[in-house]
Amino acid sequence: MSRRRAWYRWTDQVTSAFPHLSKPQATVLALWSFGMVLARSCALTSVAPFRARLLGQKRNTVQQRLREFYQEASAKTGNRRRALDVTTCFAPLLRWLLRSWTGRQLPRALDATTLGTRFVVLAISVVYRGTAIPIAWKLVPARAKPSWQEPWLELLRSFQGVVPSDYQVVMLADRGLWAKWLFEGIQALGWHPFLRINLGGSFRPSGWAKFRSLKGFAPQLGMRWSGRGTAFATKTARLDCTLLAYWGEGHAEPWLILTDLPPAYGEARWYGLRAWIAQGFKDSKRGGWQWQHTRMTDPARAERLWLALAVATLWLVRVGGEAEAPAAAVELPELRLFGETTTARPQAPRWRRVSVFRRGWIEIVVALLAQRPVPLGRLEPESWPELPEVPTPAPASALREHAA
Repeated sequence: MSRRRAWYRWTDQVTSAFPHLSKPQATVLALWSFGMVLARSCALTSVAPFRARLLGQKRNTVQQRLREFYQEASAKTGNRRRALDVTTCFAPLLRWLLRSWTGRQLPRALDATTLGTRFVVLAISVVYRGTAIPIAWKLVPARAKPSWQEPWLELLRSFQGVVPSDYQVVMLADRGLWAKWLFEGIQALGWHPFLRINLGGSFRPSGWAKFRSLKGFAPQLGMRWSGRGTAFATKTARLDCTLLAYWGEGHAEPWLILTDLPPAYGEARWYGLRAWIAQGFKDSKRGGWQWQHTRMTDPARAERLWLALAVATLWLVRVGGEAEAPAAAVELPELRLFGETTTARPQAPRWRRVSVFRRGWIEIVVALLAQRPVPLGRLEPESWPELPEVPTPAPASALREHAA
């Protein structure tokens, strides 16, 4: 397949995934993401030369088209200027991801990353085969100290009604993001919070008269506990939930997870999937798109560039994951149900020699060099344990009540 035919095929994919975008917007989004894959960079000065040579156009012409993708309307030329509202692309991006997603369990993670002293990126990602695919994000100035409550809830609301009701969505977050409003906001969408908390709190199991320090639920290495009850003794902070406690090999302290899943349906070691979002941030920077070198200072412009970055990431990860799946190079650790405190069985660590991100890039570039049809890939997540169906809670009509 010629490089031009590969470009047209990819453009059709992007146009189909974002039908609400104008044809010029969808075409330039495809231009950006395709160029990122070729250049292994999200820098304008790296992407533009590749695209200019491929299309047989002047570099300055291509560079101006790419630049206008992330500019505000007032900075563009012409009479039909329009700025891209990136938030309208979050739901279509997730729908595109779900088209090839096998299975009905969808692990997602919330986390924040910084770019020096310029930006903090609040991101929701689907975690997949050791990395993460961003599906919604908000950039805020790093020096600003606003509350992140409303930005996180707005990102969550972007997906209201998008995920089919028969999916089990588990939302993972580190203890630095713990908040009661976040727990309840996730529940309001019919999804399952899976949030780590610090050791300093307390928990009262159902049927108990007094609260007990969280440290006592997995006091030694290899121990675990799960049960329903009430977290936190302070009245304003109290939360009816499930506590999953697990102190695994290689960790300095136990994981303490709060969720709404019944104890028999959850496993504390699922929290290990959250670490994959850190690899996703690495892929956006020095491990992949080199975003750490950007000279952007406007958060709104950077948010639009992140759309192209997310689309390119989805493409590489789909192709790389499909290539990895037949080899079964890595599987999730065995996740067993548990009840009372027990001793965990040691498990040998397993590692990927090549990430699905890099494997996807290799597959695409080799196909272009060999003039074969460019692969589009599909998402084949690693197997989770077969658990009984979790009753789907009725989602609230809106999330704003949780923002109070």
